[in-house]
Amino acid sequence: MPTKYSEEFKASIIAKLLPPNNARVLDVAKETGIPKDTLYTWRTKYRHVQGSTVAGQGQQSGALRSEEKFSILLETASLNELELGEYCRRKGLYPEQIANWKKTFIQDSSPEASKAERAQLQEQTKTIKQLQSELRRKDKALAEAAALLVLGKKAQALLGEPEDEK
Repeated sequence: MPTKYSEEFKASIIAKLLPPNNARVLDVAKETGIPKDTLYTWRTKYRHVQGSTVAGQGQQSGALRSEEKFSILLETASLNELELGEYCRRKGLYPEQIANWKKTFIQDSSPEASKAERAQLQEQTKTIKQLQSELRRKDKALAEAAALLVLGKKAQALLGEPEDEK
């Protein structure tokens, strides 16, 4: 029969699993005797139910709004690697997440091409494809002409006809 755990006990265990503690599930399972699958389930359910706005208070960092991500980018812009690591541990984030947010922000803030520029780009692409097609056709014709020339010279050599008689 499954063991029933109080909500307070579950909350204390979940607090160990989430930032800023970030204890490993296997360690907590050994320490408490609770099956690791149960701990994974509790943590997953807690993350899906949580609606707080600060990542260090149990929220998944993926659920941060753009304004919060931008604020974090501003706060971490001048930090060195060690300070960034400390900041990330405090907030329950990863440095890679912040780097990805920065890259995304830079890409999103770049001006989009106007309709005229897109039309010009499409026209250039179409022209390039036509030129490539024509070049392939001319390469084939050149290869065919070279083959005919070689065959003509071989025929002359075999038949012994002088070139002047042509």
